[in-house]
Amino acid sequence: MVAVFACLVLALPALANNGLQRKASPYSVEQTVERFEAAVRSKGLRVFPRIDHAAAAADYGLEMPPTVVIGFGNPKYGTPYMLENPQAAIDFPPRAVVYEDADGKVWLAYNSSPYLYEYLFERHGLDYPPGDIEFFNNALERLTDMAVGSEPIGE
Repeated sequence: MVAVFACLVLALPALANNGLQRKASPYSVEQTVERFEAAVRSKGLRVFPRIDHAAAAADYGLEMPPTVVIGFGNPKYGTPYMLENPQAAIDFPPRAVVYEDADGKVWLAYNSSPYLYEYLFERHGLDYPPGDIEFFNNALERLTDMAVGSEPIGE
């Protein structure tokens, strides 16, 4: 019994840290999406086609608050990993979601850099250069801060 309890206690931090980061946005979902995409482009990265879950739901007569997924990244970086293991394409490119919660608050959420590298790369048996976690973490923080911040974003 003690061993079971110890296992549960040790597993709780892992369950609590699901790899998601989120930042509140003072903008609408559409404005936050546009700001995030502009931030991504301003850093020379590519924005992939959006997935608008609310629009898809509406096509089937269902309602949900605005929820948009945005893929972003650099194909020069991600493509070699997908060539090494084509199944990695299920997790590439990295994505962010902008959504409105039940209280009408807008959020920008994304997988943390450690989660992406330590879980997703491991999932696909891929190695990454030392320093990538910190580099991508800094990039994510800059991009997401730009999206929810008050400064204009130049492309």
